[in-house]
Amino acid sequence: MTTAPDALPDWARAHGAPVCAARLRSEAADFRVDEIMGFAPDGDGEHDWLWIEKTGANTAWVARQLARHAGIPGRDVGYCGLKDRDAVTTQAFTVRRPGREGTDWGAFSADGVRILDATRHGRKLRRGAHRGNRFRIVARSADATLPGGALTERWRRIAAAGVPNYFGEQRFGHAASNLGLARAVLLERRRVPREKRSIALSAARGWLFNHGLAARVASGDWDRLLPGDLANLAGSRSVFAVEAVTPELVTRCAAADLHPCGTLWGRGAPCCRGEAADRELGALADERTLADALAAAGVDADHRPLRLMPADASLEVSDRAAAFEFTLPPGAFATVVLREILSAI
Repeated sequence: MTTAPDALPDWARAHGAPVCAARLRSEAADFRVDEIMGFAPDGDGEHDWLWIEKTGANTAWVARQLARHAGIPGRDVGYCGLKDRDAVTTQAFTVRRPGREGTDWGAFSADGVRILDATRHGRKLRRGAHRGNRFRIVARSADATLPGGALTERWRRIAAAGVPNYFGEQRFGHAASNLGLARAVLLERRRVPREKRSIALSAARGWLFNHGLAARVASGDWDRLLPGDLANLAGSRSVFAVEAVTPELVTRCAAADLHPCGTLWGRGAPCCRGEAADRELGALADERTLADALAAAGVDADHRPLRLMPADASLEVSDRAAAFEFTLPPGAFATVVLREILSAI
């Protein structure tokens, strides 16, 4: 059996070594995530729209409990994204229920789950349909006073310049177990249920993307455009190919209006060309077998911005705790923001 590495690499940081060490998730309330939808439920339609608060429960498990309570297949429950288990989170779910009678949500019961509101909606929620997530994360000192001035200065730099848009450790599973699964599925052609296959493919793509991004961070141009890059228009999925890096593009990229993109590996990869492609292929020289296997598995190549900009960022620091608040777009990981300022213990 192919195994995963014992630990993930310490991917290159953009802002230097962490300022300090601190405890994360000392209690569930220290890590709060609130989903931002960007639109309201219709108020009518064949789905129940449920606004749910969960503590110590993962999103997929909650979806299964909702399906069981409603007596429907799990595929008829929709949500926009997976939220952290070891946290207090709020998010929307839809439950397909064409008739308006027969499901009493007031009688629903599941450990750590509360239904805050229920209304009707016309469509099943799909992955990535929300606008983003708002985080409030409290880091607590283990045995010393936190360096407030250094934390504040580093946080200012992060808010202004952004951080490398790595996939977080959650993508790779406990002790990087999803990478072992990915190699078994892609290289050993092990047959697994569809859900596990999807987890394996996502882990492999995240692993390869992080390798390419780490190389750009190490060379100092993760936040600058190279000839051949795909440029992403901030706040959208729109991209265009960079034939030459003009002064206008330099200015727009420096202002975070544009972000360079890396490849999510699959058929048609890499997404960039020229110098940018040469750099990306060089970074993956030791992982080309896995990259080729992803393409052979029928996964289409895609792209992901290399830079992540936390929005509406704030920080409150006391002697023993620091409270970070910020908003991220769908698919971004709060842990990759925090690793640029502290090491978790």
